[in-house]
Amino acid sequence: MITKYRELFNTQFSEQKYLDFKNDIASDFNYLPTFRLGETPFFISNELKEQLIEGCNEVISFIQRDDFKELTNKSLELNRKVPNEDKHTSFLAIDFGICEEDGQVLSKLIEVQGFPSLYNYQINLYEKFKNHYPFLEELTPFINGISAEEYHDIIEEVICNNHPKENVILLEIEPEKQNTKIDFYYCNKDIGIPVVCVTELTKKGKQLYYNNNEGEEILVKRIYNRVIFDELDLRTDLKMDFSFSDDLDVEWAGHPNWFFRISKFILPFLKGKYFIETTLLSELKEIPEDLENYVLKPLFSFSGTGVIFHVKKGDIEGIVDKDLYILQKKVHYKPIVQSPDGKVKVEVRILCAWKKEDKAPTLLCNLVRLSRGEMIGVKFNKDKDWVGGTLGLFDR
Repeated sequence: MITKYRELFNTQFSEQKYLDFKNDIASDFNYLPTFRLGETPFFISNELKEQLIEGCNEVISFIQRDDFKELTNKSLELNRKVPNEDKHTSFLAIDFGICEEDGQVLSKLIEVQGFPSLYNYQINLYEKFKNHYPFLEELTPFINGISAEEYHDIIEEVICNNHPKENVILLEIEPEKQNTKIDFYYCNKDIGIPVVCVTELTKKGKQLYYNNNEGEEILVKRIYNRVIFDELDLRTDLKMDFSFSDDLDVEWAGHPNWFFRISKFILPFLKGKYFIETTLLSELKEIPEDLENYVLKPLFSFSGTGVIFHVKKGDIEGIVDKDLYILQKKVHYKPIVQSPDGKVKVEVRILCAWKKEDKAPTLLCNLVRLSRGEMIGVKFNKDKDWVGGTLGLFDR
């Protein structure tokens, strides 16, 4: 999108440089992420940046509605409700596909998540890109002109809420086996909180404890929650000393209820040029004749699980729990990133953090995914290059 930097990057790019870049990332923890690393950043024009900001602000305005919790209570009834919910989410990830509509480039909202993403990895990814392409220092991954130090301070405040680091934990299911564990490593390194498996917590009354590296029992005052209930429900083998439905004396950085409230569940409520026609399946009056123009999605799945891209009438008729699915109009991603052999599609995730006392979340950084397939997900991009996870960069 910023032609000057695209041409400069492509001129300097080589397969050896890409290998060196990956080795640089792997060198921090002797670990290379299992997800594919995109070869290039996405250079975002000011015009597209303004679209992304405007779209985010419209989503945020909806979430700030006085009746938002009333509108989304059903999302908890369809799943589960965890006690001690706070007044707003701590994290907000807003995904936009870069699409073409009436011959124009337009950001279209694909998904919203009230759940943390790769906040710590993305800022380190920027440093790695600069190591190999020094001219990228002229650009920034931050939306609002903040420095890397200010970004770090905001993320730390939202995660820790001024508690001692040893009393704040990043909680996950077998974190060492997760695809996103590179983010856990950077979180531990940059913020200093321990990474704990759900099976390593013990419950005493309403309090939770974990053992530190010295074997000392430490009280948990705040949980940076990275647990996805989809996965938790499948792991009947896990021996846990507590339940998420317990009334616990603990704060949440990312209360689990917000995962359900701010999700695909809100998409049917959103109307406007940045939003896609979306219908809750239980409210669908008739099945469209042109199903080739629609995609069927489960409301609360993660990472594209259960999405049906080529929808058939029988797929819709066969769903029993129609409250748990949406039918969404397909959008036309515009291949826009020039690779050495053709153009690549893009999805931009804006990462926001919401301090406890602030009236609104702060738009901070971003995550970008590149695709040559029908959809952005991994299964649509196997054995392809210039695809995968990367970063968007703006003019300073």
